[in-house]
Amino acid sequence: MDTPAPIPPPITGTLGENISDREYQLIRSYIFDALGIDLTDHKQVLVTARLGKRLRHHKLDSYRAYYDLVTSGAHPAERQIMLDLLTTNETYFFREPTHFDTLRDYVGNTKVTGKLKVWSAASSSGEEAYSLAMLLEDALGSNRWEILGSDISTRVLSAARTGHYSLQRTDGIPRDYLKKYCLCGTGPHEGTLLIDRSLRQQVRFIQVNLNSGLPPLGPFDVIFLRNVLIYFNPKTKAEVIKRMVSVLKPGGLLFVGHSESLKEIDAGLETLGSSTYKKK
Repeated sequence: MDTPAPIPPPITGTLGENISDREYQLIRSYIFDALGIDLTDHKQVLVTARLGKRLRHHKLDSYRAYYDLVTSGAHPAERQIMLDLLTTNETYFFREPTHFDTLRDYVGNTKVTGKLKVWSAASSSGEEAYSLAMLLEDALGSNRWEILGSDISTRVLSAARTGHYSLQRTDGIPRDYLKKYCLCGTGPHEGTLLIDRSLRQQVRFIQVNLNSGLPPLGPFDVIFLRNVLIYFNPKTKAEVIKRMVSVLKPGGLLFVGHSESLKEIDAGLETLGSSTYKKK
């Protein structure tokens, strides 16, 4: 009989910093099953840093105890807290500006019946969705477009709904858009910016898990799915793209991140340019 491999010793440190390889693999598998996100081995330090505070909050002495707490179902809110902490939400206004140039050209050259519908499918704290809102309001005018923003994290969605940001995060907004669509805070809100109410009313935010069946959505003229596919393995990535295409109108556009490619996925798309695709 083969001798069992020894259990690796835990990383040493204070409470909330000790995690064994076995505990990490449990959490890694749980996140993959829930979100389709494949945490690599080098994310172990990130996981301990982000979840350590939750161990201290619950006065737990191991990550296995925290894993058991989350998966037991006895604390349903803790599951969402865990998912929020382990998903990355980096974004800023008018990120990857060539995509917005392409969208402006598309809007100018496409006849749309009714409202133009756009989905910001990994909207994080809302900067992408409000960037789209400013562009569409400028190009089409009021009440001719609507935007859906979605994310798995309820924490960032709550922030997105406020439309309230630090001025330090608004460098990418064109100066004329700042004047037309943004309100600068005064008094206790000095140093902040608020997206104009008329735009906020045309942007809706909901929680969507891209790794599961989609709720009734669409169809959409345009979908932004940027900088999220890099967290999926090839199989999950293909499944997510096929779900996106299923709610995209024929002739509609799909944007992914500049570091992402769909060349290995047969989903009825044709390439228009760098990280830009059109549904056949």
